[in-house]
Amino acid sequence: MKEIFETLEQLFEEDRSAVLATIIRQAGPSPRGIGTKCLIMDDGSFIGTVGGGILEARTLEKAGEIFDDGLPARLYFSLEGTDVAETEMLCGGQVEVFLEPISAVNPVHVAVFQEAGKGLSQGEGGLLITLIDRERWQDGESPKLFLGKDGERAGSLPKAQGIEDLLVKRLGKMMRSQLSLFSMNDDEGNPVEVLAEPVMAASFLYVFGAGHVSKQIVPLANLVGFHVVVIDDREEFADPGFFPEAKEIRHIPFEGAMGRLAIYKSSFVVIVTRGHMHDKTVLAQSLKTEARYVGMIGSRRKRDIIYEKLLEEGFTQQDIDRVHSPIGLDIGAETTEEIAVSIVAEMIKVRA
Repeated sequence: MKEIFETLEQLFEEDRSAVLATIIRQAGPSPRGIGTKCLIMDDGSFIGTVGGGILEARTLEKAGEIFDDGLPARLYFSLEGTDVAETEMLCGGQVEVFLEPISAVNPVHVAVFQEAGKGLSQGEGGLLITLIDRERWQDGESPKLFLGKDGERAGSLPKAQGIEDLLVKRLGKMMRSQLSLFSMNDDEGNPVEVLAEPVMAASFLYVFGAGHVSKQIVPLANLVGFHVVVIDDREEFADPGFFPEAKEIRHIPFEGAMGRLAIYKSSFVVIVTRGHMHDKTVLAQSLKTEARYVGMIGSRRKRDIIYEKLLEEGFTQQDIDRVHSPIGLDIGAETTEEIAVSIVAEMIKVRA
């Protein structure tokens, strides 16, 4: 999704148009799942795929019609083995694709997708809401809305303020769901189909320290959807061979490390370095970021010593209260493997 938003931003700068195709329904086996997207540009090029074969060919063909009339369309596919040529030969699945026009001259399109892209790049995300009934797009209307996690809005749902208000109330729950398609009544009591799609940034986990605890944390965190970056100031420890599940390994000094990393409100920080002073160095930097989670390993005695020094240096009790230390849920963990489970479980709890 990130690549699509970045491409749209470029198209807006060039005053160009595109068609966004999204799989909104799927039953049985198919090459791609619900929410999969393909962005078709006005020059015929495209990024992403809805599955290849005749499914994609018909999608690209239909996109040409949408460039002409400026109205959305829905395509239904009942897949046979030959319908997904050049992909896995899956039979019997059913797929529905929604195609919508996007134009740089339409202020709603620009505002909605720019705000969604901004939320994604800053690690916040939000909810994209679209009324997909074709008649709702007549006369230049674009019934599309982006709801940010912090309450910001871009776009609107004409004649459906009640739907908009209800989705605002359900925002937290819907952000934790997959793309969903459902029917609701508009302000005049008419049924309308609503497409709601979470725009979620990946949760980045920055693990400071490449020791034995980290080697247990990284595969578990990766397994449950965190994009893990391991940081250590020792070259022999910052070895990708030790952390095959990590997205990135950084060999940099702990001092000043935060200035070289992209820490957003959705970021998680785990401090498991080899010594108290290194832990304090990283923790002090972490408290100056907006990281969603900051956890530091160690005993209560060690924690209190570090907290006392930080308070002397000008940090507030409110800063200190952000820290999860001793780190992890209290499950009676003793081994490094159990400690890793408790840490990852706590991060899952915070993320949810």
